[in-house]
Amino acid sequence: YVMPFARFVQPGRVALVAEGALKGKLVSIVDIIDQTRALVDGPVTGVSRQQIRLNQLHLTKFRIKYPHTAPTRVVRKSWTEDKIVEKWNDSQWAKKLANKEKRAQMTDFDRFKLSSARVKRNRARTAVFKSLKVKSARGGKFGKKKIPKTPEKKVRTKKAASAKPAK
Repeated sequence: YVMPFARFVQPGRVALVAEGALKGKLVSIVDIIDQTRALVDGPVTGVSRQQIRLNQLHLTKFRIKYPHTAPTRVVRKSWTEDKIVEKWNDSQWAKKLANKEKRAQMTDFDRFKLSSARVKRNRARTAVFKSLKVKSARGGKFGKKKIPKTPEKKVRTKKAASAKPAK
C-alpha cells in the first residue's frame, strides 16, 4: 500500500513561498497557527520568523527535524546540518525555476540565437535519423521491402529515329 499524499503541513516541512514579498524563498514551517496560517522561519534564506497563509506556500519533499516551536538558532542548525539549500539546488523543481527565470531575462537577440541553434540541432538530428532509416531499410528491418544495396540502373539507349512521314 502506497500513501497517496506525502507532503503534509507539519513542523519541519520545508516550503517555497509562492507569492508576496518573499516569493521564491525557502522557509521551514515551525508551527501551525490555524487551518489557514502557519508560523514559518527561513534563517538561512533571509526570512524572519513570521506567519504566512498556507495558500502562499508550496510544500517541498524536504523535512528537517527539530523540537516543536524551536528557536531560530535551532532551526538554522538543523537546516545547515541537513544541507537543505544544496538539496534544493539539486532538485528538478529548483532547476526548472532557474530556467524559467533565465528564459524571462532573454533579449530578442537571445531568442533569435536560440531559434537558430534549434534549427541546426533539428537538421543534424534529421540527417542522422534518415541515414539510420536507409541503413535499416537496406537490411530489411524497416519498411515492407528490402532495398538492394546498389540499385540496378537501367541502361538507357537511344531509340533509333523512326522514319515517320511528317504530316
